[in-house]
Amino acid sequence: MTGANKEMPVALDDAGDIDMTLRAVLVDVLGLDATRVAGFTEVTPLFGALPEFDSMAVAGLLTELEERLGILIEDHEVDADMLETYGSLLTFARVKGLR
Repeated sequence: MTGANKEMPVALDDAGDIDMTLRAVLVDVLGLDATRVAGFTEVTPLFGALPEFDSMAVAGLLTELEERLGILIEDHEVDADMLETYGSLLTFARVKGLR
């Protein structure tokens, strides 16, 4: 992704903005179809279920979330449970983003 395509951090006063940002990151970083990602629910499995979301993609996804949400994700905060479903990743992003 080139610098010209990067989005500015969202205003972190709205949980809906964080949801939209997370969906955009999944599309941009993993190369997923936007229509497919729009249909993700809280229980949609991610890590281990999506071939595009492998261990190599985790770092890129987390880095992009940090940039777009203006947050810092510490290594000790990242675990399999947080990456398991769309809902768990969204909850993590909302907790970090709405502090």
